[in-house]
Amino acid sequence: MGPDDINADQMSELMGAEITAVTTGRIGDGLVGLNLRVGLESADPSVPASVVIKLPSLDETSRATGMALRNYEREVKFYLGVAETVDIRVPHCHHGAWNETSGDFILVLEDMAPAEQGDQVTGCTPEMAIAAVEELAKLHAPRWDDPTLDELDWLGGRTTPEDIAGVVGLWAMFAPSFLETYSRHLDAPQLDMLGAFGERIEEWMSARSGPKSITHGDYRLDNLLFGDGASAPSVTAVDWQTPGHGAPIVDLAYFCGAGLVPEERRIHDHALVGSYVSALGTGGVDVDEAWVWEQYRRETFAGVVMAVIASQVVGESERSEAMFAAMATRHLQHAIDLDSLAVI
Repeated sequence: MGPDDINADQMSELMGAEITAVTTGRIGDGLVGLNLRVGLESADPSVPASVVIKLPSLDETSRATGMALRNYEREVKFYLGVAETVDIRVPHCHHGAWNETSGDFILVLEDMAPAEQGDQVTGCTPEMAIAAVEELAKLHAPRWDDPTLDELDWLGGRTTPEDIAGVVGLWAMFAPSFLETYSRHLDAPQLDMLGAFGERIEEWMSARSGPKSITHGDYRLDNLLFGDGASAPSVTAVDWQTPGHGAPIVDLAYFCGAGLVPEERRIHDHALVGSYVSALGTGGVDVDEAWVWEQYRRETFAGVVMAVIASQVVGESERSEAMFAAMATRHLQHAIDLDSLAVI
């Protein structure tokens, strides 16, 4: 199914009710998938005025990436099998399907308007960051150290020898081309940190330990919708293409490292970790804040890995370069500020 296939008959089938007319418009940048807002007209009062439909990317590079990395498969399976088992606010899924043979998928999701998408390039306020990390704890707490997650073999984020070798190989493959484009955005200390970490990436991944939970895998501003808490939820998490079963503090460090500009983040690092720990406690999980802080320091590199690898496997645009440049510089600076190499 592509954008041109969205019509009243098709939507009637997907929604299980008669739809008399539809309108469509693209929303967001969708580096790996295509997001559409679809207006619906129907005499059935159960039909919402609009929904959001997710489809494979129209860009062939991004589409191939989404299929090869199982992003499309994982997002559908998250909404259909995991979303109801966690407390984080996500859009309601009206319909989801993934075709194992072709790799195509479709998701028909609740439209969260008037909530507004965060902006990874400009960053967010400390208040938005606190709301985001408190919402993140609602993802992690319900399935903290849940052994049944081992049964969901489609989840990513694991650190088996094969997974580690895969990341190390991708880093070796893409780091040179990353530097060709992004070295001009990095200062000398950041370039030095990038090189030093690249030599220890296998050690960094192999030493990861501690409790595991469901993780988002790409918990950043572009994948969060912010509302006023009345007409729209305060925070809604979207783009569940990289759900994992792994170290939950990765999500926390990843969000904070690039969500705030470095000047603001330096001021609020400890407070953000404290807000997350408190929110975990509300969810029934008691953890030592000192341990979380140490994990937070070492996981600053998760954003560095994402910036280097992901920037090389999606379609290029002015916006994507600005976004990955912001991520790379902020995550590297986060690692420098917290002396993260010392805790690998």
